[in-house]
Order: sequence, then structure tokens, then C-alpha cells
Amino acid sequence: MNERENLQRLQQRIGYAFKDQTLLRTALTHSSYAHERKINKIECNERLEFLGDAVLEQISSDHIFRQFPKMPEGEMSKLRAALVCETALAECAKQIGLGELLFLGRGEEGSGGRSKPSVTSDAFEALIGAIYLDGGIGAARDFVEARVLYDVKARAAARDTKTALQEYLQAGHVCEITYEVVDEQGPEHAKEFTVQVCIDKEPYGLGKGRNKKSAEKAAAAAALERLKKTKKA
Repeated sequence: MNERENLQRLQQRIGYAFKDQTLLRTALTHSSYAHERKINKIECNERLEFLGDAVLEQISSDHIFRQFPKMPEGEMSKLRAALVCETALAECAKQIGLGELLFLGRGEEGSGGRSKPSVTSDAFEALIGAIYLDGGIGAARDFVEARVLYDVKARAAARDTKTALQEYLQAGHVCEITYEVVDEQGPEHAKEFTVQVCIDKEPYGLGKGRNKKSAEKAAAAAALERLKKTKKA
């Protein structure tokens, strides 16, 4: 598949058609590619990443502020950080197959750059910046809300349950909590995930959900219930 077809495929995935295709290509151009081909570094995605990061912070801050009118500032900051951290954005990039479409230098390609969270999350922010320049804040907001801030109330609840489990265990000096997807069922548009939470490598709870976050929430809730019952016994 040629470059033009790749760009068209990505636009179909994200539901946004660029008026200026150069912006999209720049968003997908890693600095290693620009360096190898002796392209002006301004033509790689670093400037768009800078802009996209700022646009993402504005949109996510506004969204959280409106969605949670009674949430304190400190909790809003923690929630925003969880939603737009490198790991979260790399997962968003993975969902649209961004890594496979990046323009990478040979060295970065050889070192697995297409799946590196640092590379794909930066490209995702660059894509936000490109959409903002091409279509304005409305287009950027539509993209961010659909691809980053989806189901934010359920994800906030998931975070709260996991935080409660962590705080409960920290009081007893238990050191390691891990979550692992142990099963996936159903078609792509209606998957059900089963997640297992382990405490110091011992399985403590299972949870099911339509996405990984809600399944983790359910697993954390099951673990909390088990721990509290054990303490009472």
C-alpha cells in the first residue's frame, strides 16, 4: 500500500479528512526519518507534538471541569494526568493503528520504534496538533473526546476503585499490585474483558467489563471485598 493510501486509511479510521494533507504527513514523520533523509528538522512532528500537547491539556481540562462539577482541583489534576499520560496515549495510538503508519528512520525502525510508547504517544499528540491547525478547536475537541476522553466517568470510577485498593494495601505495607487481562471474548465492537488483580503475585480478584479499565475496576472491587472479609474473619 502506497503513502497516499496509508494516509487515506488513517483519515477513515479517525473520521477526519484533512484539507491540508501536508499537516498529516508531518504529524507522522519522526525526527529519525527527517535526519536520515536530511530533511529540515522543522518538517518532523516535534513542533506539532508541542502544540498538540497544549491543545490536549486545554480540552481535557475543560472536559473534566464540566463532567465533574464537585471534584476538587487536586483530584481533577490526577484524573487528567491518568487520561493523558504516555501509557494512555500510546494505547489510543494503538487503537487507530498509528504506529504502523509512521515515517521512521532505519535505526528507529530496527529498534521497534513502531511499538514504543514514547514514539507513538508523541505522534498521537502531533496528530492532535495537526487536526487543530487544519480544522480548528472544534475538530480537535471532537477527536480528543472520541479517542481520549471516551467514557471518562466510568474510567474515573475505575481509577477511584483502584486507588482505594492501593491505599487499603499501603496501610498494611503490601508492596505490589498488578492487573492482567486473562480473557477477551466477543467481536471487536462489543468485546468483554476479564481482568485478574494480583497482590504480591497472588490472585485476589477477577472482574469483567466492556473495556480494560472497567474490568480492572471490577477486579479491584472484588479484591477489596475479599480483603475486608478476611480482616473481619
